[in-house]
Amino acid sequence: MELDWNTIFASIQDFLNMRLFSLKDTPVTILSLVIFIVFLTVFMFLGGMTRRFLQGKFLDKFEIDPGLKYTLSRVGQYIVVILGILISFQFVGIDLTSLAVVFGLLSVGIGFGLQNVTSNFISGLIIMFERPISVGDRVEVDDIEGDITEISIRSTKVRTINNISIIVPNSKFVENNVVNYSHGDSTFRLDVSVGVSYSSDLDKVLKALNEVAEEHSDVMKNPKHQVHLVEFGDSAWDMQLRVWVANVKDRYRMRNELNQAIVRKFEEYEIEIPFPQRDLHVRSSVDVPIKS
Repeated sequence: MELDWNTIFASIQDFLNMRLFSLKDTPVTILSLVIFIVFLTVFMFLGGMTRRFLQGKFLDKFEIDPGLKYTLSRVGQYIVVILGILISFQFVGIDLTSLAVVFGLLSVGIGFGLQNVTSNFISGLIIMFERPISVGDRVEVDDIEGDITEISIRSTKVRTINNISIIVPNSKFVENNVVNYSHGDSTFRLDVSVGVSYSSDLDKVLKALNEVAEEHSDVMKNPKHQVHLVEFGDSAWDMQLRVWVANVKDRYRMRNELNQAIVRKFEEYEIEIPFPQRDLHVRSSVDVPIKS
């Protein structure tokens, strides 16, 4: 039995031209829906290629910081995707005014449910254009400290100092107080506190702490470090070594290294680091006469 290809092609054509629904006066068929999905997929792929091209090749030719480079590449991607959506609708014959009417009616019902999505979307645009944070910045938000690794239109990815990726909604960076350690200047003043015994030679203590700062290769020479006697504690002078670090991300490593250097330097100069002490005075009891 021979196959009737004409009949098969006619059946396929009828299936593809089957009307699913209508937007105003425009019928939406299976074929138009498939074409729309294909066009949309192609433009999303082109958007990703545009972002990689801008971020990896084109923008490298200009002397701009990585945060601005990331923002421009993301904006380029979104422009290509938005143009692709518009072209896809027009190509399949769907009138955008019809969609505006439909989405206008739907927005009344789903507006409250999409408040958070809309807020994060608008916050993402604010972040990308105002740039209060950028990729690579060290930030602290909601007691989470880490580096910004990715900023998307809805959320921002933060990699914590424990190497854990956390997805933070963009609205958190616009509505809440955010500490950006790297904004504009990555230098950081590191304060290292230590207590010394009241019996110590103050000039020797000052000399030891100054040498600790001068001997560490990562302590900045300008601004110059400082040594302060902050206050007189219960059992020690409370000293503080203030140094400047070039990169705020190194402050935990620097604090550890400076603390170790202080211990070794104090041992060399025989400077005592006291522990809290309390004096206990014992009074003899008073004899109470006993009545016979």
